[in-house]
Amino acid sequence: MLKSKWLLTVLILAGLVAGVIVGQMLHDPNFQITMSDSEHAHPVALGAFYFAGNTIFMGLLKMLIIPLIATSVIVGVTSVGDFRELGRIGVATLLYYIVTMAIAATIGLILVANIRPGEKITATERSVGQQTFDASEQVKKNIEAGPKGLVGAMQNLVGQIIPRNIFQAAADGKALPVIFFSILFGVVLTTMGQKGRLVAEMIGAVFDAIMKLVQLVIWLTPIGVFALLAWTVARIGLGVFASAIGAYMATVLTGLAIHGLIVLPLFCWIFARANPLKFAHQMRQALLTAVGTDSSSATLPVTIECATEMAGVSKKSAGFVLPLGSTINMDGTALYEAIAVVFLAQAYGIQLDLTTLILVAVTATLAAVGAAGIPSAGLVTMVIVVETVNGSLASMPGSPAIPIAAVGLIVGVDRILDMFRTMVNVWGDAVGAKIIDRFDRTA
Repeated sequence: MLKSKWLLTVLILAGLVAGVIVGQMLHDPNFQITMSDSEHAHPVALGAFYFAGNTIFMGLLKMLIIPLIATSVIVGVTSVGDFRELGRIGVATLLYYIVTMAIAATIGLILVANIRPGEKITATERSVGQQTFDASEQVKKNIEAGPKGLVGAMQNLVGQIIPRNIFQAAADGKALPVIFFSILFGVVLTTMGQKGRLVAEMIGAVFDAIMKLVQLVIWLTPIGVFALLAWTVARIGLGVFASAIGAYMATVLTGLAIHGLIVLPLFCWIFARANPLKFAHQMRQALLTAVGTDSSSATLPVTIECATEMAGVSKKSAGFVLPLGSTINMDGTALYEAIAVVFLAQAYGIQLDLTTLILVAVTATLAAVGAAGIPSAGLVTMVIVVETVNGSLASMPGSPAIPIAAVGLIVGVDRILDMFRTMVNVWGDAVGAKIIDRFDRTA
């Protein structure tokens, strides 16, 4: 078993590296000239990678998400038993989420305020950004349909939690309403005596069966992440790091590194009393999968598998904390949105005072919690922060607003950054599960 776990890790890492190399080769026009029938080979290769990575691999992972969330949350809640105990664990979990996301957003603000990458953007690049935004029809549609302002962010969050139809919500792949219903259902089961225990045991058996399916799908991860990385890099290219937007990307990646390599390991060491290096090693497959899929929800099956089978986190803690975390605990997204909004302000020559920066941190944290499971969700929720900032700027006479079309500056590189912020999101979920597990055992 140990050898197979190591083999899978090596294969996933090899898939990531090979995906970057092949993607860059396809992006390079010099390479395309040497290909036979190069006019048609490039789109065919991209189509094949998209089909293998997004349609097949991501499709299999997403197929498991809703049944896995429902069964794991119910198992976690029924394992707790006492409703008061569940409330104590829930409060501790939410407190961890809020604190770590606020810290992440603050790190982002400090970095972007000192590095000031937005000042490197020229008028020509702003014009190209406008054109990119206008051409990005799906992103534009999602942004225009998304919630507006801080109140909109709160309404969006509450609206996602309480569904009108739980079956429709499950069919649409919406995790928050499924989690909410599963918590209530699990609580009710704990009050039904023997009948409730029988239902809980049956759901526990279903959860075990789904985890067996997860173990099978995990072996497709090397191929899946290879295809997804190749498809992403082929469309963007690594040369973007050397452009003016590269300073913005470096700022985001630096912030993610500080939070992921310093802040979260400190939380793991102080509150979970666990060696963060050993724990990260145990969660390695989930972290690598997060990079390839750039989706916390799609990575959830692998995260639960690693946490329970390799890291020793109890099914109770993992079943409650990880599904909830994959939906609302977004450290990397909060950090990214804080940096992105200030970057766009800098690019348009807009100065933000301390009060507005604090507003950015608070709104970025709340907006990250309400990020929906749609393409470019980080961009959509970031617009909430932009509009909140514009509302603050409106109180200052003569102060210009950040145009929504400024998002076009960062649309092109969002996918690459999304991979790394997703890895930080998943790492934050895992650390939270480890902390809550110790908190529960020692209570």
